[in-house]
Amino acid sequence: MVTPRSIMSICPHLIPQDKCKTQYEGFITVSGRDFHLKVELPPNKQLKNARVLCGWKLQQLLHGCKDVVCQRIQQSPDLQTFLVELKITIEKMLESESMVTTGEMPRLYTHLIQQIEDIGWDSTLQDIYHQFSQELEKYQDYFDIIDEIDGKTWVLEPENPSYASTLRRIALGSSSSLQIDIDPFHPRVLPECRFLGADHVVNPLRDKLNANLERWDPLQSALMNLHNIIQIEFPSPSKIQKQDFSMECGICYSYRLETTIPDKVCEDPRCGQPFHQTCLYEWLRALPSSRQSFNTIFGECPYCSKPITVKMVTK
Repeated sequence: MVTPRSIMSICPHLIPQDKCKTQYEGFITVSGRDFHLKVELPPNKQLKNARVLCGWKLQQLLHGCKDVVCQRIQQSPDLQTFLVELKITIEKMLESESMVTTGEMPRLYTHLIQQIEDIGWDSTLQDIYHQFSQELEKYQDYFDIIDEIDGKTWVLEPENPSYASTLRRIALGSSSSLQIDIDPFHPRVLPECRFLGADHVVNPLRDKLNANLERWDPLQSALMNLHNIIQIEFPSPSKIQKQDFSMECGICYSYRLETTIPDKVCEDPRCGQPFHQTCLYEWLRALPSSRQSFNTIFGECPYCSKPITVKMVTK
């Protein structure tokens, strides 16, 4: 039988929700991304009769390999083995997600023609506008929740927020931030969450969220739920001072490096200098005093000389 400790070593943010250890909920982390996951085991804890519920992002990612996932549920000897294989599957899907092939365009055109046929080739512009307005109304709750986030928090990413992007990276202060991904179809359910910053700052917040998932109220907005659960006041641009949140990378002295912003922070609370992962990796790799173990480089912070580590940059 798999113990909670062995499961936690694989998915430290997948927390048992009952004393019998048949209900698990939290996040599975792959390639630096957190995906919401819930596992319901039967009383006999047989995995083949388990229910695995994924967040919407993970559902989309695994859409093309549902049969494989279902097969592994049936054949894996225990939950620990299944979680390891699930992480491998997610990692492969993330790698293929970034590859754009020319075969996608014909499928796009086919889908577009199908939508026009559904509307009707003889429809007037007024008919199309009416149908478009009806579709927009379905997303009004999503629009309201995004407006609340954009209006009441300091949004670091995207640079120019719009409804088209479901992702928001929100400043928390002390060079830390929270990245959330809102489901436009179910905007009031628990979003995908990822805390970024020094461990001593973000770990207590992450622990609060994981320990109080059952308190998530679908009748309230995402921002209100996060405020109640992690008990933090989200700073807004009108109230926060620039010195309270150092944004520029301490190596290249810029905020945005291509499509990334600083996401690695010195753990020393007296320093807290942020860096782009790529910049810090290249900096440490060039120092003779740094050492590497597997995919991690160990060295000293360029600012305070305290120990700092960074994982090897991969594409």
